[in-house]
Amino acid sequence: MTARGVFYVHSAPPALCPHIEWAVAGVLGVPASLAWTDQPAAPGTLRAELCWEGGTGGVAAAITSALRNWKLLRFEVTEDASPGCDGTRYSFTPSLGVFTGVTGANGDILVPEDRLRTAMANAAVGKFTIESELERLLGTPWDNELEPFRRAGDGAPVRWLHAAV
Repeated sequence: MTARGVFYVHSAPPALCPHIEWAVAGVLGVPASLAWTDQPAAPGTLRAELCWEGGTGGVAAAITSALRNWKLLRFEVTEDASPGCDGTRYSFTPSLGVFTGVTGANGDILVPEDRLRTAMANAAVGKFTIESELERLLGTPWDNELEPFRRAGDGAPVRWLHAAV
C-alpha cells in the first residue's frame, strides 16, 4: 500500500535549498530535485512544491521532523488518508513552530474529542478563551501566516516523486 501527499516549501533561503532536497531524499529513499522559483511574498527566498508517493502512515511526519529545526523555512506537508490511516497536514512557520492536524477527505481539519475536552476544561478555569483555543486547534494562526505565501505560489510548477518501497 502507498500513501500520497504534497510537500510545499513556501519560503526558503537559496542556500538551504540543496539541504532541503537531501533531507526529503533521505526520508523518501530516492533523489529529490525540486523546481525552485522565486517567492514574491518574501523577496530573496525561493519556493517549491513536490507531490510524493511512499509508504503509508508517517512520510509527512518524517519530512516535518527532518525540517522542523530549520528556523528559516516556511513549509507544509500533507499526507492523504489511506486505508487504516487518517490524512494529516503539518504546517511550519519560524514564529509558530509546527502545527499538526488530522484531515478529512475534503481537507478539513478534524479535531479529536480528547483535544476538544482539554480545551473546554482549560477554558473553564480561565487559562484561555475557548474561541482562541479552537482557532489554535484548527490551525488558524498558521493559515493566517502562510496564506500570502500560498497565494504567491499559484500556478507554480509541481513535480511528482515516487519513494523507493
